[in-house]
Formats: sequence, structure tokens, C-alpha cells
Amino acid sequence: MRILYSIFFYLLIPFILLRLIWRSLKAPDYRLRWAERFAFYPKTVPQSVVWFHAVSVGEAEALFPLIRLFQDHSPQTRLLITTTTPTGSARVRAVMGELVEHVYLPYDIPIVVKRFMGSFKPVLAVVVETEIWPNLFSYCGENHIPLYVINARMSANSAQGYKKIPMLIKPVLQTIKVIAAQSEEDAQRYISVGANPGSVFVAGNIKFDIEVSQESLEAGRQLKLSSFNKRFVCLAASTHYGEEQQLLESYKALKASIPELLLVIAPRHPERFQEVYDLCERYRLKTVKRTAQAICNHTTDIYLADTMGELKLLYAAADVAFIGGSLVPVGGHNLLEAAAAEVPVLFGTYMTNFKDIAVKVLAADAAFQCNDRIALEHTIRLLYFDSNRRRSLTENGKRFLLTNRGATKKIYALLSNELNNAR
Repeated sequence: MRILYSIFFYLLIPFILLRLIWRSLKAPDYRLRWAERFAFYPKTVPQSVVWFHAVSVGEAEALFPLIRLFQDHSPQTRLLITTTTPTGSARVRAVMGELVEHVYLPYDIPIVVKRFMGSFKPVLAVVVETEIWPNLFSYCGENHIPLYVINARMSANSAQGYKKIPMLIKPVLQTIKVIAAQSEEDAQRYISVGANPGSVFVAGNIKFDIEVSQESLEAGRQLKLSSFNKRFVCLAASTHYGEEQQLLESYKALKASIPELLLVIAPRHPERFQEVYDLCERYRLKTVKRTAQAICNHTTDIYLADTMGELKLLYAAADVAFIGGSLVPVGGHNLLEAAAAEVPVLFGTYMTNFKDIAVKVLAADAAFQCNDRIALEHTIRLLYFDSNRRRSLTENGKRFLLTNRGATKKIYALLSNELNNAR
């Protein structure tokens, strides 16, 4: 079955490259570093690495506290981080710099996988969250490279899909030494599609271990004072196509009752920055770009965060934060960073990617779920006029984070023990 999968992947390569070209029309970084995707490297790379794979920005952010534990307690260990997207790559480079090796994950083709593994010779492989790559995983199993899937999650839809191809998926899952699942639901789904029950355990979610430094909190407060002119700031973070229009409609509806309202929009993908700016212009709303380094005055309507890697700063500058990808059927984004930045959290009805967290945060009275644009307007208005409610949401959010922390240390102990045994 894996042979058929590999043949199919070979046949897809021209279409994958065409897709990269198409995406590069809006995001030029997609046309760069293609050689890495085929495991060709222009320089000598480190070997005997501990290899981590984080597909994009969210997974990379969750991974950084674990990487820092390795750097603090095992500074001699050579670390490699792979990502799939340019935004994930940029985030790794911005946060980690030269402290780790970083390349794109190669395509899951046998000859490419062999070249990648031969270049870096990983002694331990760690994949974050959801990705299953049959050839990469099988190479680890065949060459006795311990493979861990951490912060593992699997949606009900993914489980149903995997059950349709058991001859491919079950042997691949059997190559994984440990699956550290986010929740009992995730653990059972992995087992149901073929994982060895003895390899699966619930470790919790490492995203709870995210931290926002006092320096970032203070920088956010200064941004509110200097650039936001002490306005009441509603941050819409990681927004997607179809959400900005709803948010602009809500802004216009709220402006009558909240004259000091400033809407800050941070689109999820940088290739959409200009698109969102043009949309604001069509709505005849006065818009300031962050890259313009301009100060908002009383006539400014929208502040467009057209930069990457600054969400912590923006959360700290906000009075309320709406988590994007949840008013449209994207599946939502991580709300824990907002809670860590001590800002009241709102999200929409589509939170399938963070279902467990969404259920728990609502039970802890640490967020509001707004099922449509009208509900969002009502909640923002409620929080504007009730500072005590904003304060209680913030305090409950901090308590919610503290109660659920600890997964990163558990996983570090597990990986560190594996690494020590391998030496």
C-alpha cells in the first residue's frame, strides 16, 4: 500500500510545484528554497540531531518552550526544526535565530526522505500535533530512530478518513514509539485507527505552557498609550477571508454606542494584508497600517497589523480580543496566548481545531463564545460597559492556564530520558 502511496506522491509533484507558484503570487516566499523541499542543502548540516517538526506558526509557538528546556538543560544537543509553511519558517528564525538548525520538511518521497535522513542523521524524531507522513515515519521505524508524536490530536473527521485506508495507516502508526495525546478523546482516536494502545498516553496540551513576558505586557501597554491614543481596543487576531467583512460591519454598528472604539485587525496570512486594507478602504473606514508607524487619532477606525510575530504585543495592548478563524468554518485558532496576555477572550462558533480547549475555557467562565456577528457585537458592548466583567474574565483566564499547565515538562522528561538511553 505504501508503494502505491509513493507512486501517487511522485505523480503529484508537478501539481504541488504549480500550487507553490500559484501561492507565491501573493506570498513570494513560496517560490524560495525549493531545494530544501527535495532535501538538497547548500551547506554542510549538523548530524546526530534531535529533529522536531512543527508544520506552521501555531505548532512552532507551542514547541518553543520545549526547545528552551533542551537549550537550558542539554546545551550540547544539536536541534533541528522543520516547518512546512514560510510563516512557520519565519517564526522559527525570528525566535530561535542561529540557536537551532532550520529547513523545510522534505516531500514524503522515499528517495527524498532517505536524503534528508542521511543528511541530518536524527537520533530522535519528534512530530508536533497532527501530521502523519508514511515514508518519513516508516524510515524511522526501519532504521530504529525513536519517533514521538507530541501534543497529538486527531479530529473525528480525520479518524474516519484514516479508517478507510487501514493498510496504509496502521503499519505507519505502529512505527511510532510514543503518542503523547492532548486529551483522552485524541488518544482513543489514535488507537481506533491502528496505534498500539501501549504507545498512547494523555500528556495534556503543551500550548497551556505558553508565557507572555512582563516585557511584552509592558510593551503592549505602551503601544496602547502611544499609538492607540488610549482608545478602547478590540483586537481581531488571526482573521480569515469572510471574517473581516463581518468585523467591519460590527465595527460600524458598535461605533454609535462606543465612540472610542478602535478595531485592530491582524490577518492570519501575510499575503492578505493588502486585500484586507483594500476592504477597509471600500468601507470608507480610516485605516492605519502598523508598518506605517503612524499614531491613531480620534478619527482612525482600523489599525491593520500588517506584520508577523507580534500577536503577544497586540494582545497586551487590547481591551478585548476576538480569535479569528471561528466566525467562518476554518476551525479557530489558539486562544491561550490571549489568555496569557491578560485580555478577555471572545471566539465564534467554529472551534473544531480547539474543541477541547473551547469547552473547558467556557466551563471556567474564562471566555465568551459568540455564534454570529450580532452576538459578537452584543458581547463587545457588554464588556465595554462592564469593567468588572472584563476583569473577571481575565482573572479566570489566568487561573485556567495555571490549572492546566505542565505538559511541556512531562514531555521534556520523556524525550530527555529517551535521548540519554540512546547515547
